[in-house]
Order: sequence, then structure tokens, then C-alpha cells
Amino acid sequence: MPNSILIMDSDAMARALRRIAHEILEHNPDPTSVALIGIPSRGVELAHRLAEMIKTTDGRKPELGAIDISMHRDDLSLRDSLSPVQETHLPLHLEQFTLILVDDVLYTGRTCRAAMDAISSFGRPARIQFAVLLDRGHRELPIRPDYVGKNLPTSADERVKVRLQDVDTEPDSVRLERP
Repeated sequence: MPNSILIMDSDAMARALRRIAHEILEHNPDPTSVALIGIPSRGVELAHRLAEMIKTTDGRKPELGAIDISMHRDDLSLRDSLSPVQETHLPLHLEQFTLILVDDVLYTGRTCRAAMDAISSFGRPARIQFAVLLDRGHRELPIRPDYVGKNLPTSADERVKVRLQDVDTEPDSVRLERP
């Protein structure tokens, strides 16, 4: 692809995720009071990877979950088609957990806002934190990540493509695509 630039290969992604896992442990010393909540689809896979890295480092594994945001998006009328509804899995007693939302790319902040709206339908967690593999800027809402794998300044017409082996059946990579 002539207008595609490799930003991260699988090794760089693994290093970024290991760093995020260590930062999560620094800010949350008891992983059993943490739930990594992936935003489908790549956020769910990234949450699984982070949980395994935390378990390898600390010996204790955080809870895992997923939050469907499809009906909480504020751009439904602007989309050509609706995202398929995914299953939501959250800890039973949210108030006992620090939820860490996990997503692949942070752009406008609207996906994170939708995830927080969806979570509020189920209860009130002790805290919510936000982890992303890539932060590309261009915020439209006052949302910032607590944990970032890589900051990647982009222009609005560029696209960031994250590929994960277990989701896309392509090797792990992050590419910047220019028009």
C-alpha cells in the first residue's frame, strides 16, 4: 500500500502493552479490584492481553469484561449502517471495582463517552480509567486517557488501522493511511 506507513509492528505493540500493564499496576496495586473492560472489537482483545501481562507480572489477574456501545453512540443518524450489538460482560458488583476501559485508538473521545454511558446503565463503579494503544488527538470531548501506548499526531484526513492477529487474522500492526 503506497500511502500506508507502518507505525508499530507486533514487537512495538507488545512493548507498549507491557508498559501500560506496568502503569496499571503502579496506579492499582491490587489487580483483583480492577476490571479491564474492552470496547469491541479490538479493545476486548487488548484487554485480554493486558490481563495476561498483569498476571505474569503480579501473579494475580484482573477481572475481564466487555461493554457494548452500539446503542449509546451519538452518531447513529450519521452512519450508513448500525454496528452489530455485542454482548456486555461486567463484574456483578461494579461499586467494588476500578473499571479500566480499553480501546485501540482514541480519536474524538466519543467512543469512550458512549462506553461510560453504557456502564452507567449497569451501576456505578468505584472509578473508571481509560487505556488506549494509540492516542491520535483531535478530541471533540474533554476526555483523556490514563494509559497510552503511543501518541500519534495525525491530520483529520488520515486513518489509523490497528490489526490484531486474533481479531483480524492478520499480523499485529498499526498503520497510518494517508489519502
